[in-house]
Parts: sequence; C-alpha cells; structure tokens
Amino acid sequence: MKERNIQPLSDDYIKFIRFGQHFIDKNGEGILAYISNNSFIDGIIHRQMRKHLLESFDKIYILDLHGDAKKKESCTDGSPDQNVFDIMQGVSINIFIKTGKKSKNEKGKVLHYDLQGKRNYKYDFLSNNNLASFSWNNLECKVPNLFFTNKNFYGEEEYVKGFKIDELFKTYNNGIETGKDSFFYSQTKSELVKKLDLAFLNKDDTIKKFEITDTTSFKFKEKFLNSNFNESNIRTVSYRPFDNIVCYYDNILQRRPAFSTMKNLFENNIGFLVPRQVSDNFKHVFISKFPTDCNLTGTAKKFGSAPIFPLYTYSQVSNQQTIDGSNERIPNLNMEIVNEIAKGLGLQFVPDHNFCHAELVSASHETLKQVQGDKAVFSPLDILDYIYAVLHSPTYRETYKEFLKIDFPRVPYPSPLTPKGGIEETQEKFWKLVKLGGELRQIHLLESSTVEKYITQYPNDGNNVVGKIHFENNRVYINYDKASPLGMEGLQYFANVPEVAWNFYIGGYQPAQKWLKDRKDRELSYEDILHYQKIIVALSETDRIMKEIDLIELV
Repeated sequence: MKERNIQPLSDDYIKFIRFGQHFIDKNGEGILAYISNNSFIDGIIHRQMRKHLLESFDKIYILDLHGDAKKKESCTDGSPDQNVFDIMQGVSINIFIKTGKKSKNEKGKVLHYDLQGKRNYKYDFLSNNNLASFSWNNLECKVPNLFFTNKNFYGEEEYVKGFKIDELFKTYNNGIETGKDSFFYSQTKSELVKKLDLAFLNKDDTIKKFEITDTTSFKFKEKFLNSNFNESNIRTVSYRPFDNIVCYYDNILQRRPAFSTMKNLFENNIGFLVPRQVSDNFKHVFISKFPTDCNLTGTAKKFGSAPIFPLYTYSQVSNQQTIDGSNERIPNLNMEIVNEIAKGLGLQFVPDHNFCHAELVSASHETLKQVQGDKAVFSPLDILDYIYAVLHSPTYRETYKEFLKIDFPRVPYPSPLTPKGGIEETQEKFWKLVKLGGELRQIHLLESSTVEKYITQYPNDGNNVVGKIHFENNRVYINYDKASPLGMEGLQYFANVPEVAWNFYIGGYQPAQKWLKDRKDRELSYEDILHYQKIIVALSETDRIMKEIDLIELV
C-alpha cells in the first residue's frame, strides 16, 4: 500500500502531525492535538498515513468541521455549510491519544463526529460542548483505505460484481502534461507556427519570455537549447471539453508526453476519459478522437483529472496493415472480461479491426450483423457506448457516489432486469443503452447531425471580440457592458441559451462558460460562432439523454 510522492503528501500540516507523532512514539505515551486541513481523513493518497496513525495511537478523535468550498459542501438538509475560518479547505479538530497499553498489532479506535452548518452555529456548538458530551461515532476502519470518516457504502455487494474500467482497458494514461502550456499550445496552427518560428530563432528571449527553467526532474531549458523546430510535430489535441486546439507535440521537450498511449490516437481511434477518483460529484466522463491534455476535464489537484483509454491499440510494424492502409489495430480490451460480457448477452464478440475504418466508426449492431451474416454480434464500439451510457446515468452516479470517489468505476455486467428475465431481456436493455451511449458519444464529438440543429441565435453585428461574459435572460453576452450607449440590445450575445446548458458541468468545467473565457480578447470567427452554438446543443442534449438513460433500470 505504497503511495507515490505526490504534492499533497508534502503539505506542512502532514509534516507537523508526523513530527508530533514521532515524539509521542519516542516517549511511549502522550496526546497530540491539531486543528488542521481535513483532507487526510478520507484522501486516497493518505491511507498509508492513516494506517501508521492507527498503529501508533490507542484512540483517535476526529471532529470534522467540514466547510470545504471546493467540494461545495452543504448540510444534509441542503442548507449552506460554512468554514470556521476564512479559507477554502475543510477543517477538522484531531486528537490522538497514546497510552502505551495497546498491543503492537492492535489498531487504534477512531471516534468521529460531523459538525456542519453556518459558522456561528459551529462556534456556539463547540463552546457549549466538550470531548465527553459529543455523541461520537465509533468507526470501523476497513482496509485498504482505512477512512477516518463516515462513508455510505450502500450497494457495495452489488457494485463489486461489475467490471472495473482499468481492468477492462489494458492501456491508458493521464494525458499530455507539457510543462508550459503557453509555449506548446495555440488556438490555430498559423498562430503556433508563427510563435514557434520566432521562439526557436531567438532562444534566449524565449527562455525569458516563457520563464523556461530546468528542475531536478525535468531539464526543459537544456532540451530546448538543443532542439530545433519541426512543424510536422504539430497535432490537434483535445485541450478542454469541446475545445480541440493545436499543440507542438514534441515527446522530448514536453514534461510528460504520454507517447506510449497517445501514439494510438494519432490514427483513427476513439479515446474514452473517466476519472480514477473525484473529490466532488462524478461528472468527468468524456470522449475524444485526438490526444488529450492531462487537464481536459479538470486539474487533478482541484477536481480529479480523467485518464484516457484508447478503444484500439495500433501495431508499429509497417507491413501489418488493415484494408485502409493503417497499422494493424486490435481492441484495447481484456478478453476475459469481454468473454464474460459475451456470455451474459448470448452474443458473439467481433474484433472490428477486420473491417475498414469507415464502416467501423458508423457501424451499428445491424450493420455488423449484415457483415457477419445472421450471427448476433457486438463490437468494441458497442462496449464503449454501453459503458458511456451507464456512467452518464444520474441514478448510477448518486447510488455509487462514495465508490466513485475512491477508484475507477465499476460497470455492471449486462444482466436480466428480473431474476426470471432471460437473454432476450438482457440484450434488449444492452442495446437500449448502446443506442443512448452512441448518441452521447457522437454528440460529444460534435459529429451528430443533431448539434447542427441550432437552438440559439447570434443576432447582432459587431467586432465579435470576447470581453466580459455575462448570462441573463437566456442570453450569453460576449462583451457585457452596462454603460453601452446602445443599451443591452446593442451588445453582442447568443440568444435562447437554456440555463441547463449554461450551467452544465463536464468534470470541473462548465463548457458553455469555459470555452468563451478561454477566448477573452479574441475575435470570434464565423466558424467559432457556429461551434459555440453546437456546444449549446450538445450540452442541452446531454441533459436530455441522461434523463432518458435513467429510465432504464441499472441499479
């Protein structure tokens, strides 16, 4: 149960707790008390810390004061939960007691209490109570995570029967980490070429402008000084939801290019993004046909990033090619799990690298049946669409929300709706989910004809330069100015934008807002205006399809 040396484990409050623990252990008994950041009580990377605390101390009191603004915490009745301090991070009062009487192999007891509400309520409650007056909850700290807080693991028995995403897909990666996005990314190829031509021509100026430095682990400056600009390295990358921009993809210059995985997305492919764990609600599921940035659905530290799982992996042997002339591809799938799915469905799995790519991308169940004859078959794309639908089910997300905060999700094997249900019923449910997941996939790739059925308008002429963004009365103003001499009607805006689309989250971002903010001070082209209207349709349709998925019984 070793943890990587991740930045949060180096936080000062953790060092102080360990420092205090060291002297208590040295003395053989004592009391250690801290008011601190509460991330250690349920952070996955802190489980080794919790293990050592349980080994050292007889009793551990955790008075969880909550108040984490990043998690947008609220009380059980929905009322606001406020921090006791003027900080974003949640807080806990921690008391560690060592008597020296506990046996070496015995775990300490953890007593936990949740205190939520407004700040003054918490102050009053703490003033009027003491250690003996709290109704402490005696936690059962289970391995491997040993949480120091209440976790609702309702449905665990059913949940663990599903297949785990990182066990189904054999190859995956966290995405491209450039080390200097301002250097490696641009909105258009012409901008990037112009920027890098100048950058490589005047390297000393570039080092100052982009603050290019070497660190112990990454010699960016050294590598830059010994490299030349190669325009063939420019590739389209999925940078944020619905935002594919250009990247100078140099696997020597970039900090973590993730080349072993990303090379599979240089060919015709589909990448599926799903988080390993999230700090808030599970909403980081997305799709891409291009290599992806590591923060596509949110920064790992703040929201929980989503690794990408290619649907296919490609051979590097040039003489092994498919009909369309590309490298040989095989499904990036664990066949043991695929065979279990096939067995439950009573269908034959078709590794669709046997067909030309044009057929595969658009292949429906019926298309594949025609190619294969009368045999009932399913493909890797069907598996992906099934998973994509399940992970967009609001009921699934709510029922298993505690599990989804801990590790990669588990997806239920296709099974009958009732104990008496048979193969036909199982197949019917599977194909319904495949259909809805496929619709979501095509909408999120902006490849569905649905996204071109615009529901918004962009009525006013102007310079199309993005300034202050403002949403009001279902209008998205791109250059909001109350003092405009022409009044609100003279400003440029997208009309008839549904509020659900404006506020919709994918991961840690609200794409309808994020896409525009990332273009501040830029002039929107005609294609940009159409693209934004497609985003609004896509977000509205995602909300609709998610509700439709919820009508199918999963859990």
